[in-house]
This record gives sequence, structure tokens and C-alpha cells, in this order.
Amino acid sequence: MFVQNVVGIFLGLRYLVFSKFERGHTEHVEDEAAEAGEYNILESNAIAAAAKTTDRIMEAELENIKAEAFEPAKRAPKRGATGGGQQDMEMQVDEATGIEGQVLGSSRASAPPKAKRARSELRKVSVPPHRYSSLKEHWMKIFTPVVEHMKLQIRFNMKARQVELRVGPETPDIANLQRGADFVRAFLCGFEVDDALALLRLEDLFVESFEIKDVKTLRGDHQSRAIGRLAGKGGRTKFTIENVTKTRIVLADSKIHILGSYQNIQLARRAVCNLILGSPPSKVYGNLRAVASRLSERM
Repeated sequence: MFVQNVVGIFLGLRYLVFSKFERGHTEHVEDEAAEAGEYNILESNAIAAAAKTTDRIMEAELENIKAEAFEPAKRAPKRGATGGGQQDMEMQVDEATGIEGQVLGSSRASAPPKAKRARSELRKVSVPPHRYSSLKEHWMKIFTPVVEHMKLQIRFNMKARQVELRVGPETPDIANLQRGADFVRAFLCGFEVDDALALLRLEDLFVESFEIKDVKTLRGDHQSRAIGRLAGKGGRTKFTIENVTKTRIVLADSKIHILGSYQNIQLARRAVCNLILGSPPSKVYGNLRAVASRLSERM
């Protein structure tokens, strides 16, 4: 009987222990489930807040974007043809120099745009050492037409040994800058000031330069004889070519400079090349007579 009572007490104690353990385990599981639910709620709230912030940022960026930046660039309208008819394009001969060219301003249908001052509107012409004295002697003859007629600014840079030209506030046409630079360059090539002034008075005039070796390779006495054939006795051959072709020619050692219109330069160069290649002056004179007759008929 005593043993049965002890066993019953033991079983009762065992039941109480196991029931308390199961109750504690159940409460722990419920607490963990509650904490997990709270964490999921916080995480979903954070994701929703981040999404709202991203939407606001995208809306602000869309408002700041300019639609014009993504549109294709607009092309400038093409300039229409001028209403005025074509003006007279005949070549005329300058009475002072005898050089043939187009009269300045005869091909312009409207007034040229007024030049604007800019840093890039500058021309520099290097002065060779053997032309320093000539430049100093004829400086006023060069300075006067460039400043008074072309309305340009000119100076001689002693340090760089260059003649510098630039557009002034009163320059009527920016093309005057290039014509002024061509005028100074022609003088430095060896042309007289009066002949070089034709570049300012007439249009479509150019200066073409080449060397004897460009036509034929000659050395020593052969080159000297070729230069003699070009000049002629007392410069007669050179003067004849100049008068017939209405150009000006400068013989500077082995370099040859021709001033004139494009067509006349080609005629003079053909005659000069024939003399360099060895043609006798009499044959060149005959060709020049034929050219002169054709030119007179054309005029």
C-alpha cells in the first residue's frame, strides 16, 4: 500500500513538471511568432517609405529635364538668291600700272557686312632680311593706302620682324584685311609699290610664286643662262611678256613671282616655262604675238 502511494505521488509530480514545461514552451513559441510579425510589419513599412521617396525624386528630375535639350537642332534657313541681276564682269586694265583685272566692287550686288572686331582677325606677314631697308624707305607709301582707304590698322613688329594687320572699328569690309595682307606680301616679294597697289584697286588679282627647279632641275651655269633668257638683254624679254600678258614679273634669283589675273598668269607662266626649258626668245615672241592678237580680238 505504501509503495502504491509513492508511485502515485511520483506520477503526479511527473505530470506537473511536464505540464509546466509544455506550457512554457508554448508561450516561448507564441512570443517568437509575435516578434516575427512585428518585424515583418516594420520591414513592409520601410519598403513603402523608400518607394514613396524614389517616386518623389523621379518626379523632381522629370520636372527639371528640359524637352528642348532632346529636340533635334534647327538648321539655319538658306539664303535666297539676291534679286539684283548679274552685273558686268568684264575685265578692265588699270591705267596706272597696266595690270588687267576686275574693277573693285563691280561684282557686289549689295553692301558688304561691316567688319566686327575679333582676336582672330589678324594677319602677319614675315619680312625677309633683304627687304628691311626697302620696307623702311617705302613705309609711308604702304601705310597710307592701308589705313586711309582700307581702314585697317598696321604696324611693324620689330621683335618678330613681321608686318601685322588687323581690322579696325571703322573697317567697312572684313575682306579688306586679306587684300591688305596680299598687298604687303606682294611688296615684300619684290614688286613696286605702285604695282602692288593694283591688289587694292582691282579684284581677282593674285601673286603666284614658283622656282626654276619646279620646271626643270638646273644647276650652276645652266641655271644662270636660264635666268638670262628670262630677263633678256636689258630686261627686254621680261618687259615684253609683261606688256603682252598684262602682268608684272619679278625675278628674284631662282624664284619667279607673277602678279595678275588668273588667266593672264597662266599665259605669262607658259612663256616663262618655255624659256626655262630652252626655247629661244624668238619662238616665245612669236607665241606671244599670237596670244596678243587673240586677246585684242576678244577685247
